[in-house]
Amino acid sequence: MTRQVSVWGGTFWLSGKTREAALDAARELDELGYSRLWTSGGFRDGVPSIYGQVLDATTRLGVASGILSIWHADPAATVETVRGFEEDHPGRFLLGLGTSHAPVVDAKGPNTYAKPYSRMVEYLDALDAEGLPSEHRVLAALGPRMLTLSAERSAGAHPYFVPAEHTAQARDILGDDPLLAPEVAVVLERDEDTARAIGHAYMSSYLALPNYSNNLRRLGYSDDDLTGGGSDKLMDALIPWGDLDTVVAGIEKHYEAGADEVAIQVLTADPFTFPSSAYRELAGALV
Repeated sequence: MTRQVSVWGGTFWLSGKTREAALDAARELDELGYSRLWTSGGFRDGVPSIYGQVLDATTRLGVASGILSIWHADPAATVETVRGFEEDHPGRFLLGLGTSHAPVVDAKGPNTYAKPYSRMVEYLDALDAEGLPSEHRVLAALGPRMLTLSAERSAGAHPYFVPAEHTAQARDILGDDPLLAPEVAVVLERDEDTARAIGHAYMSSYLALPNYSNNLRRLGYSDDDLTGGGSDKLMDALIPWGDLDTVVAGIEKHYEAGADEVAIQVLTADPFTFPSSAYRELAGALV
């Protein structure tokens, strides 16, 4: 599989206040040669989604849902939306599916988050019944069972918040052929205090989610590493930071570990401003 360099985007892409700027940024990513934009957001009837708007605004850039929660998306409606994207933009949309996290799901209703693996199997069965080909979807997978399911029932896996050692383990579980596209957050900042402030602020919210913290424990990180905004050791493993060469070297570790595609998320102190210059620099080094 040809190596791909992609972008993972959050707040900037989802806020209505920055939507026009986001579409301009998508056009630039298209011109820079990035393979795909991964971003979240739901499928809503009658409301233009960020996915469709980016597809309409660009000519080549792929778009992936990273990640659509199976607890909040009806399978039949999901398939209908994906078919629409495929008709209008053949081969450019990839459906990323995930089981989300208990604190997020249960906030919408107590005890809703139950048997997430079984729920994912049921959801994939429903997509099959609606006729959606498995190659049009990937799974957010961290643990061995979900990674195995990704290989068996989809085009591959999109792990989030993982070090390169997880990428190597994921490749061993997936085998040679399935897509492995981890998200990798980076901080292009030479000043250590500034870089660590940005990195630890980002890490703090994810370390509060059991799926991520438990995955890091499986990799051997201690409770001390996972406390608050995480240890410096953990940040150094998860988030390449520093000058361009250092950040690129950190990204390359994931390719060396078996990734086909890395979805790069450039972290800054302002999530509502797109770090265009950083993505230009990274494109020059990686694309």
